[in-house]
Amino acid sequence: MPTPPPPARAVLFDADGVLVDSHAGYRQVWDRWSELHGLDPDAVHAATHGRRVLDTLADVAPHLDARAEVVRLGQLVDDDPDAFSLYPAVPALLAQLHPQRWAVVTSGDDHRVVDRLRAGGAPVPDVVVGGASVTRGKPDPEGYLLAARLLGVAPADCVVVEDAPAGVGAGRAAGMPVIALTTSNPASALADADLVVGSLADAAPHLLAWVRAQAPAW
Repeated sequence: MPTPPPPARAVLFDADGVLVDSHAGYRQVWDRWSELHGLDPDAVHAATHGRRVLDTLADVAPHLDARAEVVRLGQLVDDDPDAFSLYPAVPALLAQLHPQRWAVVTSGDDHRVVDRLRAGGAPVPDVVVGGASVTRGKPDPEGYLLAARLLGVAPADCVVVEDAPAGVGAGRAAGMPVIALTTSNPASALADADLVVGSLADAAPHLLAWVRAQAPAW
């Protein structure tokens, strides 16, 4: 009797801070928005990491019309598209992954992620889960569980790549191993991850081994 093939495995990427070098760009956007409303930019920025815009607004500005502010923030983002480029390692890594064996799970807009992947010369996966696709944002696991279901892969056979504590928490709550990158937060803030590395380039060997082998690479 032939040996059965190993179970399918997949990689679920966060977008900002993982695929997209957006930390400085979003800091500028949120600072400009904070100034418009007379809010403390440091306090606002601290509430943004890895979270949906609606969830951040509910915390820092519950008195404002959230839907109108989402539109305003989107306009600020679109004013400077060059501030949201891919990390150098992204196109080559993603080109080695089958489009049905990876997905993006972002707290932001799915169409912006697709646009940034294409602009950077990277492939686009079959599954992109944006913040509007879920009712509960990170650290709730809903987005990661939805991506696994859409790919047809068991949660335990997905590895999450994150850069924020909320995202690490979402991956862990989904029952998935997590690799965290210190692109936006210090290693001490990401201690709940299974592996912490400095960049996506550092994570790439582990991710490729994950999708090609039955045993974790760390």
